Amino acid sequence: MIAEDVQSQVRVLRENGGTPKEIARATGLRPAEVTRLLRTLAAEADIEERAVAGCWFNPGWSAGLSVEGHPDWLLDNSAEFSEDAPGGLVMVLVARDAGRRRVSVCGYLVDVYCLGVKNVREPEVMDAGKLPEFARAYFAAFGVQPLEVPVDLARHVVFGAVDYARTLGFEPVAGFDAVSDHLGEWTGPSAVTFGMDGQPYFIQGPHDDSSKVLRTLRSSAGEGNFQFLVAP
Repeated sequence: MIAEDVQSQVRVLRENGGTPKEIARATGLRPAEVTRLLRTLAAEADIEERAVAGCWFNPGWSAGLSVEGHPDWLLDNSAEFSEDAPGGLVMVLVARDAGRRRVSVCGYLVDVYCLGVKNVREPEVMDAGKLPEFARAYFAAFGVQPLEVPVDLARHVVFGAVDYARTLGFEPVAGFDAVSDHLGEWTGPSAVTFGMDGQPYFIQGPHDDSSKVLRTLRSSAGEGNFQFLVAP
């Protein structure tokens, strides 16, 4: 995977009229790598202006959340989802038209109880016919079909979770800003109330520094004003 700073350098060089060979010399990339990257960047250009080809969430995404003014957003198939599955994590997949019967697909892993956006899947351009299979595979761990949702709901969940996490002292994962355009323009505020039943709830993931997170929550939310579940 080409580093984000190198991608930014390639983008600037291309905007300044650099040829693929000139860009390769300036960045140290192979010409073939530059060519592939330029094709990807061209497909992603003005992506938020391109039609949405699909948007999906995992079932059970709304556990512990409330939504104001959009009762239809809560009409999902969460009843089919195991009640024993932990809440708080929402997987989001957004696809937009990329021209020539292709789509650009981008994913987000969102902690809606505490930390905001924890991970992103960089945009991938593929044949539009492969999108249904890709979406099923992306959500395969849940054992049921993903939920097709309006992209406006995705904006409220993803950007809203980022705003909520920032009030607690947490920033989204590096690279989020570079892929947020797949969601479209955001003005806020979110109609979603975050936290589990409105209260911050930190559930430790495999890569979370629990000590650091808890120190931050004690400072931002105050002792006794949040819940947590961490490994012993």
